[in-house]
Amino acid sequence: MVLAQLGGSISRALQQMSNATIIDEKVLNDCLNEITRALLQADVQFKLVRDMQTNIKKIVNLDDLAAGHNKRKIIQQAIFNELCKILDPGKLAFTLKKGKPSVVMFVGLQGSGKTTRCTKYAYYHQKKGWKPALVCADTFRAGAFDQLKQNATKAKIPFYGRKSSSKCVEVVVIPKSDPVRIAVEGVERFKKENCDLIIVDTSGRHKQEAALFEEMRQVSEATKPDLVIFVMDSSIGQAAFDQAQAFKQSVAVGAVIVTKMDGHAKGGGALSAVAATKSPVIFIGTGEHMDEFEVFDVKPFVSRLLGMGDWSGFMDKIHEVVPMDQQPELLQKLSEGTFTLRIMYEQFQNILKMGPIGQVFSMLPGFSQELMPQGREKESQAKIKRYMTMMDSMTNEELDSSNPKLMNESRIMRIARGCGRPVRDVVDMLEEYKRLAKVWGKMKGLKIPKKGEMSALSRNMNAQHMSKVLPPNMLKQIGGMGGLQNLMKQMGGAKDMMGMFGGGDK
Repeated sequence: MVLAQLGGSISRALQQMSNATIIDEKVLNDCLNEITRALLQADVQFKLVRDMQTNIKKIVNLDDLAAGHNKRKIIQQAIFNELCKILDPGKLAFTLKKGKPSVVMFVGLQGSGKTTRCTKYAYYHQKKGWKPALVCADTFRAGAFDQLKQNATKAKIPFYGRKSSSKCVEVVVIPKSDPVRIAVEGVERFKKENCDLIIVDTSGRHKQEAALFEEMRQVSEATKPDLVIFVMDSSIGQAAFDQAQAFKQSVAVGAVIVTKMDGHAKGGGALSAVAATKSPVIFIGTGEHMDEFEVFDVKPFVSRLLGMGDWSGFMDKIHEVVPMDQQPELLQKLSEGTFTLRIMYEQFQNILKMGPIGQVFSMLPGFSQELMPQGREKESQAKIKRYMTMMDSMTNEELDSSNPKLMNESRIMRIARGCGRPVRDVVDMLEEYKRLAKVWGKMKGLKIPKKGEMSALSRNMNAQHMSKVLPPNMLKQIGGMGGLQNLMKQMGGAKDMMGMFGGGDK
């Protein structure tokens, strides 16, 4: 995604600061100027950037810092906090509750990607155990009905609209000009069918179209939504402030989804502008595929932007793709340090299920820079698939053995012939296996918490253990042992997280 350019620029600025022999005013100013330039290029408002730089300089007074203080860590923490402040609206979005039907109404400008995000929002909650349904009340745009119907059918989500012969769509004959009636009847029908998340798609509009805004108000009054979500195109950058304010004046916008973050350099400006309206961003769209839809949480987002990863998000991804009945076996192998080619194959499968590979690696400290160079996501994904094809040509003995000496020259040549790849490719795959086996071995004795139990991580993992797993340059990038401690404290969000480090900073 283009937003990775912003993250890359900020990460490089921090890396250059970390590489400096002495942290003085010049090093600090160079770092802040580079970050300022990156934020302005992302269309973040000048006043916000200027205030951020001023606040950091107030916090990081190098002359007042006593000897022995970790200046790099203090600077990094100040940058982290100020970026969070820019993106945090200071207000939580409405929380959906299972057990009773919740009505969510989508509003937005024409061309913002609203209809597609309706389905993505439904699909996301469907995977979380909800029973969603879609109602098409967009009678203004030609093709809106067919688009939502097609998306709903593909995602296997119940759909209510004006007319269709599809099995998943209720056939109704209603005047095209009556979106209020369509919305009300769709909501009532799905409430009777015990759907606990009913999503109403409305007509896209512009600020100048008073009639469409009046229609939006009528649909809102008739359906009484629990949450109104404003869908906004990130390409407008700072202009997001005016648009979000205009919609908030017409309906009670409770949350925002920012789309097309993969195709425009102004995503940072859009996010900061929305935050200034005190409207919480709940999701960001990073592509057209159904899984290119990320939950937006300020602290993990900024942590990934700085190249520090998002452990809690990564753990949630793992628990999403690894079946519950397989988790105990996987964790047992992890704690034993046992790593075979079959395990590598299974983990490659899981990585591909997690969604866009660049998004997955961005959750790991330094991995976005180390293993996923910008613009190389497709190449890396293709390499994983090639490795899996090679392993498909192996015997059970080869897949289940943890002895690298088993793979002699004749076996390697046989595998190459079987998969139709050069011998060099097979050798590269085996080298990758050895590298991952070494990392896996360092995790021996590590216990992974169940989904949502990040506090358990504090009891089962310590920074010393984790520092052995990370490559040295990654550890350096996040500020050494002190930076690792601080990172895991931020991601855990609980005071007792410091207990896993045997105390505070050293």
